[in-house]
Amino acid sequence: MCSSFVSMDAEVWGDKKVICNKFVQTSAVTCLIWPADQAIVFGLAEGKVRLANTKSNKSSTIYGTDSYVVSLTSNLSGKGILSGHADGTIVRYYFDDEGVGDSQGKLATHCCPPYALAWAVNSIVAAGCDKKIIAYGKEGHIIQQFDYGRDATEKEFAVAATSPSGQSIVIGSYDRLRVLNWSPRRNAWDESRPKEIPNLYTITALAWKKDGSRLCAGTLCGGVEQFDCCLRRSIYKNKFEMTYVGLSQVAWQGSGGNEKLYFDNENVCMIFNAGELTLVEYGNNDILGSVRTEFMNPHLISSVDETFDPKEKIAITVQRQYKENCLAFRLSWTGDTACSIPEKKLTNTMIVPMDLLTGYNLAAISHDTKIDWLELNETGRKLLFRDKKLGLHLFDIEDNTKTTVLNYCTYVQWVPGSDVAVAQNRGNLCVWYNIDAPERVTMFPLKGDIVDLERSNGKTEVIVTEGVNTISYTLDEGLIEFGTAIDDGDYNRATAFLETLEMSSETEAMWKTLSKLSLEAQQLHIAERCFAALGDVAKAQFLCETNRIADQTATEYGHPELDNLRRSYYKWLMETNQDEKAGEVKENDGDYPGAINLYLKAGLPAKAARLVLSQNELMTNSDIINRIAAALIKGDFYERAGDLYENIGNYQRALDCYRKGKAFRKAVELSRTVSPAEVVKLEEAWGDYLVQQKQLDAAINHYIEAGCSIKAIDASVGARQWKKAVHILELQDDATSYKYYHKIAQHYASVQEYETAERMYIKADRIKDAIDMYKQVGYWEQAHKLAIKCMKHEDVAVLYINQAQELEKKGKYKDAERLYITVDEPDLAITMYKKLKMYDDMIRLVAKYHKDLLTDTHLHLAKELESEGRFREAEYHYLEAKEWKAIVNMYRVNDMWDEAYRVSKAHGGANAHKQVAYLWAKSLGGESAVKLLTKFGLLETAIDYAADNW
Repeated sequence: MCSSFVSMDAEVWGDKKVICNKFVQTSAVTCLIWPADQAIVFGLAEGKVRLANTKSNKSSTIYGTDSYVVSLTSNLSGKGILSGHADGTIVRYYFDDEGVGDSQGKLATHCCPPYALAWAVNSIVAAGCDKKIIAYGKEGHIIQQFDYGRDATEKEFAVAATSPSGQSIVIGSYDRLRVLNWSPRRNAWDESRPKEIPNLYTITALAWKKDGSRLCAGTLCGGVEQFDCCLRRSIYKNKFEMTYVGLSQVAWQGSGGNEKLYFDNENVCMIFNAGELTLVEYGNNDILGSVRTEFMNPHLISSVDETFDPKEKIAITVQRQYKENCLAFRLSWTGDTACSIPEKKLTNTMIVPMDLLTGYNLAAISHDTKIDWLELNETGRKLLFRDKKLGLHLFDIEDNTKTTVLNYCTYVQWVPGSDVAVAQNRGNLCVWYNIDAPERVTMFPLKGDIVDLERSNGKTEVIVTEGVNTISYTLDEGLIEFGTAIDDGDYNRATAFLETLEMSSETEAMWKTLSKLSLEAQQLHIAERCFAALGDVAKAQFLCETNRIADQTATEYGHPELDNLRRSYYKWLMETNQDEKAGEVKENDGDYPGAINLYLKAGLPAKAARLVLSQNELMTNSDIINRIAAALIKGDFYERAGDLYENIGNYQRALDCYRKGKAFRKAVELSRTVSPAEVVKLEEAWGDYLVQQKQLDAAINHYIEAGCSIKAIDASVGARQWKKAVHILELQDDATSYKYYHKIAQHYASVQEYETAERMYIKADRIKDAIDMYKQVGYWEQAHKLAIKCMKHEDVAVLYINQAQELEKKGKYKDAERLYITVDEPDLAITMYKKLKMYDDMIRLVAKYHKDLLTDTHLHLAKELESEGRFREAEYHYLEAKEWKAIVNMYRVNDMWDEAYRVSKAHGGANAHKQVAYLWAKSLGGESAVKLLTKFGLLETAIDYAADNW
């Protein structure tokens, strides 16, 4: 028996401690924690995790496992615990999940016993004797790993502790403390320089001070070391001491030390204290607003900057959830004007955007399920939120409409600095390049889980973990930039971008969005171009006529100062460095060389190229052409440069630019005319590019055109286009195609199309695998047909007999019989049934395969059953062998005369039963014999028979 003790600390140094609680256990206590506002939690050697209540002095089991408990830790609120076990299992349990909706039970299986276990805000970190530190996501998938296996000075990790802010983790080993800090920008852990302490020996315990300013470490030798963990200290107004313990948190001494200050948002500081969330704008000493709430959840706080008009009004939107309620506030102010947030009490699940300046609700979004995540887009006009059922929904704050965009959403995030949304649905990556058309979604197949979204250096990547590997998927930056141009109100740039794209469902949605916005902004020339691209002839013609009338009126009946206004306007554009607008003025005036110079100065070579291509007289100016081409190539606008070179007849340079710009369609079309020999190489390069972009379906036909059959097969298999892969393979003679047949066969076997799988296995010369496939699903006849084609008869027989014996051991006698019969071994099946005393099945097989031995078999079984005392069954087999006398004799010997009489009368003829009756009476003798014979009416006959034979 083992016990846990709780002692009360002495108030004065030197006084004795008093044991106030004792909890007796059935096995050793291996680890123990005391979370805030909870009872004591401890683990036992037998695998149980138990709870000790100090008030009732009783303990109870929370959950039990079959493995030794090596570590325990709690989350920051103390309302959830993790336990690590000797078999590597990590188990999660919540006293109260606080609305996060995370699963409970087995979370992950670590590669060794997780002696060092910590639960931070964004992940769970585990380490042990293999010298690896692994960070797990909220549902147990690996998101990061630090491997020190090659460091000869590193020992096993023994203990870990999370800072009170959840932003740092300290892990102890031999003579060393390693520190991990969470990076919100990278959404990953960064490793700090380790703390080396010679002769400290193994660190066995770690504990943080509640405010995170100090850390204590206990060692194997009994020492306790204390470390100062604050970043810096300062005195505010000679009254308050401020201790900076994290990048986004300050412990404020002066009002109980309970305030938490969060500086994650670039516009406001969020202060949480005593159930109240307060917002303070940077640079403004007044409180912007406050709201009552019981807890802080970072997944339900979002803020954005939004420019409403040229006066640069700013709006910040903050969402807040009250346990089952979700509240969104829209905070608006100009200059120093601000308004506090009125307190609201909501029911069920609801999101309420509110304008603090007016105090009015902008919308009321009701939902039937708890909400676990929400975030506004960059402009604050669209709200994405996800519920507990993993449904992803979009709410348009201006139109007051809600749309369900995705089911079973496991990850969602806005692309930074844009209105593009990225989400994951099971095995698909979903991208909305135009959120105004949520039904237009671009999907890519995934094998892993999305863990992050990074945008830098003009490139946006989705980071995906596939097992232990990390893979990045690159998004179309051009489509993302379209949304940015729309948000900036630069509709000309948006139009120029769309003109470079081929028409698709996504492009069509973008043209529609641009047409709507340009009409609202009264930019009719752009609207005309949009409707022309969409094929709306009526609207395009109407706008064209309207623009023509407006231009004619401005020229013929314009203001007398029209020319002066134009010159002043042009001068102002040049003084303010608005070279693009100035170039447009030059272009409208017909000064095309001047417009081109301004476009190039503004860094818009694509616009200059468009102008050159539209004016034939400029195509002969080699200086202009070369300058524009050089600028296009420098800006990586290879496709536009190729268009330029193609129009002036420099086809080789055009092909080179098309290749570099990945504009393979134009390159192939040009090559068919000027260099047919290059078409094959271009088709192969096109296919390679599509494979890199994960567009395997599209790559197949290009590989076929290029004659690259192996690559076409690889692409077909990767795209799961199995029928197409088979079709291509059937046209090949190369022996290397065998491996593809094998992979295709495995697919068809997995979807239970066994005949097709068999055909593929045979073509792959893997008949043995086909046999194994049929064996696994119990199709023994099909397996036998294949086996006799590739194996000797003796080997087939041995294989089937061994398998039948295995089935016999498992009690699958019918299956075993079928295998014996398949290899012409019915005698083995007969022997099996005889050994199991299943005589009916035994007789059935003898009658079918050894009919000449059926009588002898019945007689043999009857004698065996008779010896076992199973007379009724023996009678049946004697009768089947036509041996009724043996039955009579069996019953007579065993003094069962009534049965003997019954059988003789039924099967022995006219006088047989009389003889049996006489013998029966003779065995009885005396008066009993007389009564018996009288009963059967055979008394006179018996007397005559006795007299004749006396």
